[in-house]
Order: sequence, then structure tokens, then C-alpha cells
Amino acid sequence: MATVLETSCLILVALLWGATNPFLKKGTEGIEKVKSGNFVTQLFAEMKFLILNYKYLIPFLLNQSGSLLYYFTLASTDLSLAVLLSNSLTFLFTLLTGKLLGEDIGGKQAITGMLLTLMGITLCVASNISMET
Repeated sequence: MATVLETSCLILVALLWGATNPFLKKGTEGIEKVKSGNFVTQLFAEMKFLILNYKYLIPFLLNQSGSLLYYFTLASTDLSLAVLLSNSLTFLFTLLTGKLLGEDIGGKQAITGMLLTLMGITLCVASNISMET
């Protein structure tokens, strides 16, 4: 059974992953303008663009801290619950953050998908708790 701390950590992971996705997308704007001679120099020019771009670097570091937390939480959490909670909630947090940033999220179909995802998560968590008790 997942403890409150483990569940909270997984929700925080989903928040770190999901909330940073739209910011990572915005941070990469302009990378297509980076041009260099060959493949290797192009790769290094794009890496330099991303590393020196704080609009990309800060969300990237937050996103990676979520991955680190996920890694440590997996050591003590039921894998089927951890993957379900973190990955499905990541989509919801990405959608909500995108909406707050003014992105088009897809209207009623996106809202329906969010509600169905939340219902599925609730059922899985509830069945996990009832099976353990």
C-alpha cells in the first residue's frame, strides 16, 4: 500500500513533469534559427542555445528534479501505482499549465479526457487501498 508520503511524492513528480512541459516548449522557440556548418557543429550550436537559454534551462532542471524524485520514490512504492499516478497526472498538469499559459487545449474533448483520467486514477488508487487492507 502506498503511504501518504509516497503518494504525495508521486503527485509532486507529476506536477514537476507536467507543469514544466509547456515551459520547455516555449523555451525551445527560436532553436530552428540556429544554423551551423555540419551535423556536429549544428548539434553543439543547438546545445549551446539551450544551455544558455534560462527560459529552457530552469524548466529543464525542475523537470529533471522530478525525475530524480521519481527514481527515489520507486524504491518503496508499488510500481503499478507509481507509473499510473505519475504518468497520467503528468498529462493533466501539462494540460492545465498549457491552458494557464493561453494554449489551446482542445475544448470539450480535453475536459472529458481529463475527467475520465481522474476517474480512472481514483478507481485504481481505491482498489489498491482496498486490496491492501
